[in-house]
Order: sequence, then structure tokens, then C-alpha cells
Amino acid sequence: MRKLLLGTTALAAAATLSANALADVSISGYYEWRYESRSSNVTASDGTTFGSDSEIAIKFSNKTDSGLDVGLKLELETDAGNSAVQESAITISGGFGKVQLGGDDGMNDQIPVAALDLIGEEMLSTSGAGGTLTGLKITAADMANLAGNTNKIAYTLPAMGGLTAGVSHTNATAAGDSDTTDFGAKYTMSAGGASVTIAGATGTTENSTQDIDSQVIGIKVVAGNVSAIVSQAEYEASSQDEESTGASLSFKVSDAMKVGVFTVETDDDSTSEEYTNTGAELNYQIAPGLNAIINVEDYEYKAGTTGNTADSGTHSKLTIKATF
Repeated sequence: MRKLLLGTTALAAAATLSANALADVSISGYYEWRYESRSSNVTASDGTTFGSDSEIAIKFSNKTDSGLDVGLKLELETDAGNSAVQESAITISGGFGKVQLGGDDGMNDQIPVAALDLIGEEMLSTSGAGGTLTGLKITAADMANLAGNTNKIAYTLPAMGGLTAGVSHTNATAAGDSDTTDFGAKYTMSAGGASVTIAGATGTTENSTQDIDSQVIGIKVVAGNVSAIVSQAEYEASSQDEESTGASLSFKVSDAMKVGVFTVETDDDSTSEEYTNTGAELNYQIAPGLNAIINVEDYEYKAGTTGNTADSGTHSKLTIKATF
């Protein structure tokens, strides 16, 4: 009887531990294969190429006895030759809002709206060998990602009506001379049968010579099958004073097809650099989880006084994307 009681107690304890440890788990991923054709004034960028990109996301979620929602997010780059951990962080949510700890996006990416949010596979071709631009930082009418996915703490206030706001901080060095702080807020309301969102974010990275500042403000309107965004961004650092504006429009033709168009323009008053890009995207669902996406863009880059290579041309791309 004693052995039976001990065995039963052990099984009950194991079951309790297993129940407490259970969490909802989701695994998703995508793979993109693309064919690109570019007509460029830069010989190294003129021609056709193949490319690919893939990622796996693993997410855990659990609810504690006290009512807290705890989550874990892990995103892995899985393309050939690339196996880096792109994002890894935990979140703790409750009546107080949400706290994020780890390597993930800050308020610069979580809160604001920017023109190219409606375009899924933009290229934003730029000058130089392979299309690398070493000057301008905000060619997409969006604020610069000053802290990237580095380890940070982020806090989002509980939703108050249509208002959402938050702050994120990256403690980059022990000396505290490269720390980044981002603030963001957005407000969503209904107007004339449409959903309207006004959002903005601002961030600063401390620097020994001159702090690096960037901000963005945007408006998104959704009415039926039509969505539109207008945004303006700024970036200021040593010898850089950029302003970028953009607009995009997306139309859902059917359940299987969506069309989008956009235009962006960026200028640097310090270097007289100018960049413009106008493009269109067609996204067609071949089958659930399988899409064909066609992009065409016309761009021009003026190097100003930077010594970079000026360029202009047309860039087109076919992407076959499978999501799981």
C-alpha cells in the first residue's frame, strides 16, 4: 500500500509539473525565391540575378495562475549559408500593459506607420556595385532603425480607447555612450466609415560627437478594399540632415489579388544627395500559402557632394513565396 501511495503521489506530482509547464506552441515559416532584372547605369548592377530568403518563427505562449500572459518569440534565418538568430525575446502582458525583454524590435518598428507598410517586396534600388548605398539612411519615408534587434527592454501601455503608446531602451555599452531610446504613439479612430490611424515615433542614439536622431509620422486610412498611407521621416547625425516623404496605395482586387503603388523621395541638405523611387506591386495568391509577387520600380539617385556613384534605372522582380 505504501509503495502504491508513493507511486500515485509521484505520478500526480509529475502530472502537475507537466500541466504547469505546458504552453501553446506555434511554428511558422516562409521561403522566397526571386528572379530580378535591373537596368542600371552602374555596370556592376546591370543585369539579372537569382535570389532567395527564408525564415522560421517559433512562438510559445502561456498564462500563469495570476493571469499574466508570458510569451517567447524566436526567429531564425534559414536561407542557404545563413543560420543567424534574427530575433529572440520574451513578453509579459497583463493589466499593466506589456513588457518585452530581449533582442527584438523597439518602438521604432512596433508603433508607427510608414508609406511602404502597404508594399510587401519593395527593392528600393540604390547606387554602387550590387546596389549598395553608403550615404542616405531613410530612403523609405520611415525612421532609421537605430537599435536594430539588439537586446533591449520595451514597455507598451495598456490600450486606452484607440490610443497606444510605448518606450524602448537599448543599453548598448557600459560607458553609456551608444544607448538608444525610442518613443512611439498611435491613435486609431473611425471617420466616415473608414479606419484612420495617426502614428509617430522618435528615437535618439547617444554619440560622443553628435547624437543620432530620427523620427517619423504617418497617417493610414482604410476604407473597404482600399488602404492608403502618407508618411514623413527625418534623420540627423554628424554631416547628415535627411528628410524623406512617401505615399502608397493598396487595392484588394479579389480574395486572391492585391495591387499596390508607391512613391518616395529623400533629400540630404548636408550633402545635396537626392533619391526618388516610384513603383508598383502585384500580389497574386496561386493557392493558400503560395503567392506570386511582381514588382517594378523606377529610381534615380543623385550623389551630391558625397563622391558616391550616381545612378538611375528600372528594377523588376518576380518572387515566388511559400508560407507555412
